Amino acid sequence: MWGWWKNKEQRQAQELQRLQAQLHAAQAEQRLADVVFQIPVAVLVTSARGVIERINAAFTQLTGYAPDEVVGKTPWLLRSGHHDEAFYVAMRASIQQTGRWQGEIWDRHKDGSIIPKWMTITAVADAQGQPTHFVATYVDISERKRAEEERHRLAFYDALTRLPNRTLALERLQLAISASARSSVHGAVLLIDLDDFRRINDSAGHAQGDVLLQQVAERLLACVDAEDTVARMGGDEFLLVLAEACTSAEKAAAHIEQLAARVLHALGQDYLLGGDRFRCGASIGAALFAKGAPPAQDVVKQAELAMYQAKQEGGGKLHFFDAALEQAVARRVQLERELDEALAQGHLALHYQPQVAPGGQVVGAEALVRWRHPERGLVSPGEFIPLAEDTGQILPLGAWVLQTACDQLAAWAGQPHTANLTLAVNVSALQFGQSDFVAQVAQAIERSGARPQLLKLELTESMLVDDVDGVIAKMHALRALGLRLSLDDFGTGYSSLAYLRRMPIDQLKIDQSFVRDLLQDANAMAIARSVAALGHSLGLDVVAEGVETAAQRDALADLGCASYQGYFFGRPVALPEFEAWLARLAAP
Repeated sequence: MWGWWKNKEQRQAQELQRLQAQLHAAQAEQRLADVVFQIPVAVLVTSARGVIERINAAFTQLTGYAPDEVVGKTPWLLRSGHHDEAFYVAMRASIQQTGRWQGEIWDRHKDGSIIPKWMTITAVADAQGQPTHFVATYVDISERKRAEEERHRLAFYDALTRLPNRTLALERLQLAISASARSSVHGAVLLIDLDDFRRINDSAGHAQGDVLLQQVAERLLACVDAEDTVARMGGDEFLLVLAEACTSAEKAAAHIEQLAARVLHALGQDYLLGGDRFRCGASIGAALFAKGAPPAQDVVKQAELAMYQAKQEGGGKLHFFDAALEQAVARRVQLERELDEALAQGHLALHYQPQVAPGGQVVGAEALVRWRHPERGLVSPGEFIPLAEDTGQILPLGAWVLQTACDQLAAWAGQPHTANLTLAVNVSALQFGQSDFVAQVAQAIERSGARPQLLKLELTESMLVDDVDGVIAKMHALRALGLRLSLDDFGTGYSSLAYLRRMPIDQLKIDQSFVRDLLQDANAMAIARSVAALGHSLGLDVVAEGVETAAQRDALADLGCASYQGYFFGRPVALPEFEAWLARLAAP
């Protein structure tokens, strides 16, 4: 009897322990669930039928709904109307097939606003694999969306005027050209360039110049229809892409003339800048396009040529692209193609112009690229260098010049009379602006074995217009390689003395325009004297270019120039002729 009672007590004790263990497990699960529901990610739990059973505090914070406002209802109350029914059909199919769905969804907040979220839905199944609950987690991606929109704005819109930039303008123009080809109607573009912007920018300051550009953008928008595109192409150039289609070129031209008259009138009104009034007219080039039109970039080039024609005729007017200009475009395209061939086939060469010290000894040379065309003979640098700048061909061209110059320095190192000659190389703003330009220079020096202190890079003031601090930092990096830096054409461009003081340059070059008029123009003499005095005060060498007479040389010597360059001392010549001339000078 006592044994039976004792066994009963043991069984009861065991059952009590089992119940206590289950209670502890349930409490642990509850604590875990409570912790999960306290995480900062919004959580919603529904039954298998989609009825909301529970939400956490993060869900309330994200959507504005308290538990008593959503429990017992379905997630349908969050639906914003942003997605169509196919979106939800695909969501349900994914959950049924895989037990899971995730993606971007736009839901409605309690206050009516729309919230972009990243949502993950996971099915919770029983032992038989049947869903008992669905758990949805939400992450607010509003900030990410805003960042994406900002990146899009920076990529496709001008930061100053908020207008579409060149990239977006060309995309829209290409769409208009494609639409024109399908419908056999005529479209048009107008390229607008301000006639006197540089003078206003210099006199009123760059900040007021920016204000003027913003006002120009506003006036252009007021002149066109909402469907038209007004874009800033860069600097003081703007592009209009007209949405109104015309069935004939004549009608399109008439429409353009009317629009251009409105634009010229609007842009010709006074601008109030810093309390002062300024006038700034414009020149407009127009190009039509229809079925069979060239790509957008070429249509813009047509409008650009027409605009330049308007400027040559005095500005303040409209000019259409015509047959003569089209022939010029064809020649330009042909020249661009032939320049590519010249780079590939070795038709380019360096010519060398001596740089001479006051005592008459040759201290170095400037390397100048020349193009000997197989059919046309020597092509003027004034013809192909601007083209290369416009097309981007200046980058491979500049890289070739740099490497060839370094190779030549290395070759000269083996001859006593050339071993210490410096060699100056012109660097374009586009070339200098490459992120890896310093690395390119270092590589050219390393490949050639040239002494870097004999290489001189000639930079222009135009490089200082944008990102002055970045330009100066890059100059320091170049100087760290051991080479020398020269500021070319000083006094003709930006000419900021504050920046000049910060730049790690070795040399100033007096522009040939001042040297040419040195003896006839008191202002030119005053500028040359000021440049020389400035260079000396900063511890820089001063070089005069464009010296053509002994009188000019003597006047420049009185100013303390360290060296000279010009036809008086020697024209740019091919390498064999230059080396032969040096050898004659070195002969006893």
